[in-house]
Amino acid sequence: MNFDYSKKVESLRKTLLEFMNEVVYPQERTYEEQLGQAGSRWEIPPIMEQMKEQAKRAGLWNLFLPDSEYGAGLSNLEYAPLCEIMGRSLIGPEVFNCSAPDTGNMEVLVRYGTREQKEKWLVPLLEGNIRSCFSMTEPDVASSDATNIEATIERQGGEYVVTGRKWWSSGAGDPRCKVAIVMGKTNPNAPAYEQQSMILVPMDAPGVNVKRMLPVFGYDHAPHGHAEIEYDRVRIPLDSMLWEPGKGFAIAQGRLGPGRIHHCMRLIGAAERALEVLCKRVRQRTAFGKTLDRQGVVQDWIASSRIEIEQARLLTLKAAYMMDTVGNKAAKAEIAMIKAVAPNMALQVIDRAIQALGAAGVCEDFPLASHWANARTLRLADGPDEVHKAAIAKMELRKYEEMKAITM
Repeated sequence: MNFDYSKKVESLRKTLLEFMNEVVYPQERTYEEQLGQAGSRWEIPPIMEQMKEQAKRAGLWNLFLPDSEYGAGLSNLEYAPLCEIMGRSLIGPEVFNCSAPDTGNMEVLVRYGTREQKEKWLVPLLEGNIRSCFSMTEPDVASSDATNIEATIERQGGEYVVTGRKWWSSGAGDPRCKVAIVMGKTNPNAPAYEQQSMILVPMDAPGVNVKRMLPVFGYDHAPHGHAEIEYDRVRIPLDSMLWEPGKGFAIAQGRLGPGRIHHCMRLIGAAERALEVLCKRVRQRTAFGKTLDRQGVVQDWIASSRIEIEQARLLTLKAAYMMDTVGNKAAKAEIAMIKAVAPNMALQVIDRAIQALGAAGVCEDFPLASHWANARTLRLADGPDEVHKAAIAKMELRKYEEMKAITM
């Protein structure tokens, strides 16, 4: 495994770092100030559209997509250091059209969408003109086991009828959100992993009712937001089905692999920014006769944070390398490992930074509190830690079953 940057990546990385320093970081406060100025927090701050246009002109657009026809043609390994830099700011990924859930939804459309579906939904998503959401989790069942999902996609003549209640459909609060990818059962009598399907549902279709927005530790994450949505007998044309009925789990696995690793890349960036904030702050503050950076406990926090960031980064790069060389399925153990490791690492590093800053760490003068809240949700999103660890354990134990068969 060679993790050196190619000339292309080094050039993009340099441009991206300059863009973050000159455009994104200075406008974070402006973005927050513009939220709600038009009378609602669910309107898009004008500064975001301005930054997106600047990113397009700088050649920093759709870097996430390996497909050279639609994206930058970067491998997962090449994209990793770039995604990490974007993740240093909570508004950063959207500036470059590289934010969840759109990235995952665009990858689904590239892989499984028909020509018509791509023209209708993928092209405007790639251009950044619309946004999307992903409706999988449900409030009435334990959705960490997706076989529990109860929403239905029933064929009636020349249409599908979508019925069910979803929540934590991230992005549905955005007024630019025009389409949802909905997972539901098309055949409850099929084998467990062939009962589900995914279908494209326009957000303005009759029967799509956004019931409420769900805050995260008090953050509404406007104008993005996380919605509870009722799909009340929503009638959708047959050509809205992704791939074919019964392929919902297969699509989910294709979508969640890249989605999970992108979350981990961004979390490493968030941890790096937290450590930077910590180091700068402790050199400026004095307590008990010496600056905080000379306090032994603070030095231990800094050293531990650097060690943990590097460990998480190396494991993430290994997973990215395997996804590129042997495929997502063969890399599933590494993907599960990084998904369990990265959020916990980021939480630990951010928490130390908060502790070092004291009261300043929990207010919005610094990005630590909002990054911490985001990192904590990612111990749940795309599968909770416990599910990933159970999968890792099963894969590990399987090695010994095979070994026993060989020795006997």
